[in-house]
Amino acid sequence: MTKFNETHDPGRRSWVASANRSGTDFPIQNLPFGVFRPRDGPARGGVAIGDCIVDLSAGLAAGLFSGMAAEAAQAASGPALNPIMALGNPHASALRARLSELLREDGAERKRVEAMASKLLVATADVTLEMPCEVAAYTDFFTSIFHATRGGRVRNPQEPLTPNFKHIPIGYSGRATSIRPSGVPFKRPLGQFLGERGVLRFGPEPRMDFELEVGALIARGNPLGTPIPLAAARDYIFGYCLFNDWSARAIQAWESVPAGPFLGKTFGSTMSPWLITGEALAPFHCPNFVRAPDDPKPLPYLFDKENEEEGGIDLKLEAYLVTPRMRAANAMPARISATNLTTLYWTFGQMLTHHASNGCNLLPGDLLGSGTTSGPTDESRACLAELSAYDAVDISLPNGETRRFLGDGDEVILRARAERAGAVTIGFGECRGRIDPAEPWPMA
Repeated sequence: MTKFNETHDPGRRSWVASANRSGTDFPIQNLPFGVFRPRDGPARGGVAIGDCIVDLSAGLAAGLFSGMAAEAAQAASGPALNPIMALGNPHASALRARLSELLREDGAERKRVEAMASKLLVATADVTLEMPCEVAAYTDFFTSIFHATRGGRVRNPQEPLTPNFKHIPIGYSGRATSIRPSGVPFKRPLGQFLGERGVLRFGPEPRMDFELEVGALIARGNPLGTPIPLAAARDYIFGYCLFNDWSARAIQAWESVPAGPFLGKTFGSTMSPWLITGEALAPFHCPNFVRAPDDPKPLPYLFDKENEEEGGIDLKLEAYLVTPRMRAANAMPARISATNLTTLYWTFGQMLTHHASNGCNLLPGDLLGSGTTSGPTDESRACLAELSAYDAVDISLPNGETRRFLGDGDEVILRARAERAGAVTIGFGECRGRIDPAEPWPMA
């Protein structure tokens, strides 16, 4: 069951003033982990609080940590968070509890810690946020029944869902090497696809798309050959991030039969820089997606009472678009999608348990993508393919522009916030990515 502690206290405030402001993503109840690079030093680990970052290396040097918290701070102070992930969630929890105590407004050590704020805290605006961890392997799932049904109707109107969708969390192995941190642009991919009148072409992808997803990062892994029971699955998840699994729809449509996605996906994905711990999200766990009465019950290894009661996460998700013309006019980003993680047919616990059910060994820092998080309404369609009814209608923007798919220079911004009565709202920060023109094919 979900465990609450003093770090979840909605009355707790921080002496870091920006952490108490309405609308902040990073109040003292959040404390997500990430990696930052200052202008005058190497990349290192930190924890977000308001508009600042706690430099864990500085905290260690000042002797602010002891015991498990010190071990965790040491493991999280380098250029990647994989070492703290490998220690397991109890270590991360100990460090998070210590930081909450050090940063609290009415803490016993406030005067001493606040006096060293100039060394301990770094302004987020003054640093570059890096990839939070090294992703050795990445698996993308396909877990929204609404996304699956809409896409399936294009291929087979009579039977839009594949026979296995309601029985297993469907997934495929993605390409970890092309995952990039938020803010890093990428080039429109080249590939083979069917053009007008069914003519086979090779060139820049004509139907570039985004996918609004959530990623789960693995904490301690499992030995090869050892499954992970559903009741223990959440203990193996270190934290969550926003994830944009960019899609080259024309390339993907041509290549996917019979073996599934390949070059239409491997050119690039974007993840947000802050990992929101499972502990921070404890107040926002909720019942799993309510299945139709005639839907099949999951097999025993994918069914657990706790998972049904609180395996979901009440997380509001949004996607925004900025075109080159909007950017030139300093216009606000246009919201084009709003959905919720609770629309997923399968929980992250079920995804993880199914992934390891054959004995597959997961490693600290491995990434599980939720798949496109589309919901039942038009606004909750979480990719342009759905929003444009698969290239059938224009999507109107506030400045009069229209889109069906992404143009060169377009930037997509993903945001997420967990909100619930009686709890302090926490956010994920932003996940940004811009499409640059395709690279010319090299001359022979």
